[in-house]
Amino acid sequence: MADLRQRRLLRMQRMEMTESIIYRRLAKRQKLSSNRDLLNGLAADEERHEAVLAEMTGKQVKPQMMKVHLYINMARILGPTFALKMLERGEQDAAEEYRALGLDDLADEEESHEEELLGMLKETRLEHSGSIVLGMSDALVELTGALAGLTFALQSMQLVALAGLVTGIAAAFSMGASEFLSKRAEESESNPKIAALFTWIAYLSTVFLLILPYLLISPDVPAPYGLEPHVFALACTLAIGLSIVAVFNFYVSVVEGVSFRARFGEMAAILIVVSLISFGIGVLLRGWLGVEV
Repeated sequence: MADLRQRRLLRMQRMEMTESIIYRRLAKRQKLSSNRDLLNGLAADEERHEAVLAEMTGKQVKPQMMKVHLYINMARILGPTFALKMLERGEQDAAEEYRALGLDDLADEEESHEEELLGMLKETRLEHSGSIVLGMSDALVELTGALAGLTFALQSMQLVALAGLVTGIAAAFSMGASEFLSKRAEESESNPKIAALFTWIAYLSTVFLLILPYLLISPDVPAPYGLEPHVFALACTLAIGLSIVAVFNFYVSVVEGVSFRARFGEMAAILIVVSLISFGIGVLLRGWLGVEV
């Protein structure tokens, strides 16, 4: 029984040392002094926890450097808030482990203190998350619906890709300009130019991802499942759209601590309903206008 407790304490000691290194390294990468102070404070807490555990075990441990590199690279790509929130998810298990070991003070700090401090981190991409949501959600709904209608109205891969690109690029500039004017009129703390840039990038990136199947799938090669190439391209576009919704909502659910399932279900339902309506409109207009391609 004593050996089992010792192994559990050593595992927690190694975790605390590993996480203190992660906080220290992320602190060095921060431009804002407030972020550096917060992360160094968290590192100091973890080092203190590790020292307490070292006194109990009487041993020194080595950090998990693979875990350190994983979270540092995650922070580079997805931002420090996302990386640290993912790290924090493991802290809930750590708190339970501390309680099971009778270390309630350490458990309380793992549960509340770090969560409170991480909520104080400032990150530009999160301050403008509303602009990113605006650009991405508008592009998903508007362009997916437009592509669904155009696919069955024109039934030509090249024409749909051309029309989609022209529409999407023009809409991206329009959305960026609208966001700039909106933020400037609100006189909010957000920089109107940066907000417009985030909206434009989010919209344009989504446009290219959604149109990609129409550019890559050859109209002369038989599509899987007996589908016509333009129908298969639309199916791929819908799959890409749902994937974007899933990935983005997972990101938001982590950094903002909201329900992934509710947000994903809502956006996915809107995407599918709009696509179905646009599909019907495309079929009706093609017959009404007598379009032949």
